[in-house]
Amino acid sequence: MPTRLIDGKSIAARIREDAKTQIRQLGFTPGLGVLLVGDDSASHLYVGLKEKACLASGIKMEKKLLPTAATEAEVLAVIAGFNGRPDIDAVLVQLPLPPHLDEDHIIAAIDPQKDVDGFNPDKVAAFRRGERGALPPGLAAGIMELIIATDVDIVSHRAVVLANSLVFFEPLAAILKRSAVNSEFVRPDDEELVAKTRTADILIVAIGRPGFVKGEMCKPGAIVIDVGTNRVDGRTVGDVDAASVRNIIAHLSPVPGGVGPMTVAMLIANVVELAKRRRQIV
Repeated sequence: MPTRLIDGKSIAARIREDAKTQIRQLGFTPGLGVLLVGDDSASHLYVGLKEKACLASGIKMEKKLLPTAATEAEVLAVIAGFNGRPDIDAVLVQLPLPPHLDEDHIIAAIDPQKDVDGFNPDKVAAFRRGERGALPPGLAAGIMELIIATDVDIVSHRAVVLANSLVFFEPLAAILKRSAVNSEFVRPDDEELVAKTRTADILIVAIGRPGFVKGEMCKPGAIVIDVGTNRVDGRTVGDVDAASVRNIIAHLSPVPGGVGPMTVAMLIANVVELAKRRRQIV
C-alpha cells in the first residue's frame, strides 16, 4: 500500500490565511507577548519562526528576552506585565525553561484568558472536561487537523500516543475523544511497546529519538503523526523511520513539513481567537 504524506505546509497556509483575513476584518491589531529565557538555539529558532508568522499575519508580537540565570521572580514579573497590558491579547512562554525554574508554577502564572498555548492548569482542566468554548492547546489542535486531512473516518478508531510525558498526552486524548477515538498513553520503554503500537489505527509519536519507530511497529494502513524534531548530520528528522514505514502505513506526517508548520499556524489562529474573546467578538 503506498503511503500518502500529509501536507502540513498547505494545511497550515490555509489556516494562516484565514486568520489573516479575520485580522483585517477586526479593525485592531492583536498583540502577542512572548517570553524567552536563556540561549537555547532551538528555542530561539522557534521564536523567530513565530515572530515571522505574526508579522506576516498582522499580529504585533513583543518579545522579552531574559538570561539563563534569570530568577523566577524576574520571569514572573514579565508575565505579570503581559497579563496586565490591554494591548497584549495572548501570552506565550517558550519552553523548555532553564532547569532551576519551576515550569509548572510559571505557566500557571499566565492569565488563563491570555494563555495561547493552553498549558495553564485551569484551561487544561476545562478542555478535558469538554467545557464549551475551552480553547484546545495549539499542538493538539494542529495534530487533529492533520488527522482530519487524511479524510479517514476515525470514529471508534484506536489511537496510541507514544510519548515521554502525560502533559503531551492529556490534551490529545481529550481532543481525540471528541471524535469518538479511544487513546492510550505508552512510554518508549514499555515492555509491551511493539504489541501496543501495532494495535494503533492512529499512532502519534513524540519522544525525541530519531528514527525510533520502524515499520514492524506499525499496524498496516495506520495513520502516523510524527511530532519529533531531531537534528542528525545537519538534517531535521523525526521520531519515525520514514523509509521503514513506507508502503506499510496509509498516511504519514513528514518531518519537516508536517506538525511543525501546523504548530505555528494554530498559534496564530489561537491569538486571533483570544483577541476576539477579550473584546466579546463572536
